[in-house]
Amino acid sequence: MIERTLFSSDHESFRDSFRKFMDKEIAPFHAEWEEQGYVAREVWNKAGENGYLCMTMPEQYGGSEADKLYSVIQMEELARGGFSGIGFGLHSEIVAPYILHYGTEAQKAKYLPKLASGEMVGAIAMSEPAAGSDLQGVKTTALEQPDGSYLLNGSKTFITNGWHADLVIVVAKTNPALGGKGTSLMLVERGMPGFSVGQRLKKVGMKAQDTSELFFDNVKLGPEHVLGGEAWKNKGFICLMQELPWERLQIAVGAVANSQAAIDWTVEYVKERKVFGQPVAAFQNTRYTLAELQTQVQVARVFVDKCCELICKNELDTATASMAKYWTTDLQCKVIDECVQLFGGYGYMWEYPIARAYADARVQRIYGGTNEIMKEVITRSMGLGGK
Repeated sequence: MIERTLFSSDHESFRDSFRKFMDKEIAPFHAEWEEQGYVAREVWNKAGENGYLCMTMPEQYGGSEADKLYSVIQMEELARGGFSGIGFGLHSEIVAPYILHYGTEAQKAKYLPKLASGEMVGAIAMSEPAAGSDLQGVKTTALEQPDGSYLLNGSKTFITNGWHADLVIVVAKTNPALGGKGTSLMLVERGMPGFSVGQRLKKVGMKAQDTSELFFDNVKLGPEHVLGGEAWKNKGFICLMQELPWERLQIAVGAVANSQAAIDWTVEYVKERKVFGQPVAAFQNTRYTLAELQTQVQVARVFVDKCCELICKNELDTATASMAKYWTTDLQCKVIDECVQLFGGYGYMWEYPIARAYADARVQRIYGGTNEIMKEVITRSMGLGGK
């Protein structure tokens, strides 16, 4: 295998420490969390106490000013373990960066330390019942009132961390007449009158991830609840587009790590499992299938590692990130499907990690922008865009 050169010895030491945290605080409980439909709130506090949340944020806001590779390692290890219920990545590397990059100084000082400590859990509310990948089509509104406040109305669905969320960045139209150019990002806190969390959605996979509906009924927000204040009012769509490369790369990082884990589980299984008096690994079909899968995952890992280098230098463009997201998640589903086949009937049993990975993987091709949308982004970068 090609030796990875992405990480330093400090990075690998962090990997070891985070694995120990997972072994103690996550692994023993994840199956229980899958049954109840959400992870224990305490795991967020414990992660914050150990410095595992918002690591890339500046020290003045409770972070460690770590480079993004520390977060990449965390994503890889969670994916390797099949711990799909843990929403640290979205919290630390999607919600927090929006506040850091676009928030006012008061907003950064108020929210980032609480996100870093685990006192607050963060979510971002984009998708609606009738608007998923098409973010310009959102119907939720935050209309300015004569007194300078805003009334937020609408609903969101498929919201990761929605059940636990103490702070939600809500995509809303502050000037509906302008379409996408009239979009703002609103900061909504748990307990605000008119803000309610709906049911936890029962999904095919990712059963421990607290995906929820959110409802906003005349939620009154002050000007200080517009992310970035007046300077970023009606510019929310620009913010969303600027953050997409890193968001989509995070999905690719998890896809490759989970694909490799599936291969590793399968190699171990076919060596032990016997059919017709010999190990499943003795059959040429088994060996050739795994050889093909390992080759493809190796190619994917080299590409994603290069994308990680680029994101650390702020040089990863949207089209390349879209390539990584769509190709690795398609590959993830292919790899896991082939591995389930090699497990035979046991591959369909929920107690086996490969079965849970099979259920978890399918949504990877949908969220973060569907893979069809990824291809559209890529073609536009090639000068082949449609209307």
